[in-house]
Amino acid sequence: MIGRKNQSNADYEELSRKYDELFAKCEELEFELSEMRVNTDNIEKQEEEIRSLHESMRSIKHDMKNHLMVTLSYLNDGDSEAAKTYISGILNKLNKIHSYIETGNSLLNHILNEKLAEARQHGIDIKAEVENLAFDKMESMDFSALLSNMLDNAIEACMKEETPQLGVRISKQRAYETIVVKNKISGSVLDSNPELVTSKSDSVEHGRGIPQIKGIVEKYSGICDFYEEDGFFTVCAFIPL
Repeated sequence: MIGRKNQSNADYEELSRKYDELFAKCEELEFELSEMRVNTDNIEKQEEEIRSLHESMRSIKHDMKNHLMVTLSYLNDGDSEAAKTYISGILNKLNKIHSYIETGNSLLNHILNEKLAEARQHGIDIKAEVENLAFDKMESMDFSALLSNMLDNAIEACMKEETPQLGVRISKQRAYETIVVKNKISGSVLDSNPELVTSKSDSVEHGRGIPQIKGIVEKYSGICDFYEEDGFFTVCAFIPL
């Protein structure tokens, strides 16, 4: 009887172990499926963004001959001011059509192009230097949250400035893949708010940005830095290779 009980306990423990293994494998497969869906969605959005850009460029190219003829007619009539105004209008239209950033990383492509397009809509001057980096040690959701938060914070801060400027640099520095996002400031942020606590009334929601950036970087044993230099507030994330 005791032997049968011991055997039952052993069978139960074996079944429990197999269940735990299957459950862990199931969770792993669910996570992989989730990442595949995210990548598929990003690729589809990327293709749509490229198609939209090509359509805009095709439209400009088709109309360019007419634009040149109108400009020439103004110049032939001696109306240089009208020609300048017309050319200025064309340039403004061209400036609204930005180049698509292609890095070889579909998730990075999607986040950068989406956020920078949003910044341009708010009249923010942008300078971006982006290397083809994989950030393959980071989970897609963590990378997306990190870069999106860094860009969202900078864009929001830019919208409070008279001459908004945004800088983005993604590069490899020694043993780190780095993300640097900076925004122009008219006064020191760290002097007035050294802990970078949100000033919004709905701080429960919006206060998550900075802590989330720090938390994600710490999760990958990285380094996070916040500083001010040359009139810019800068956020740096260093992720070890």
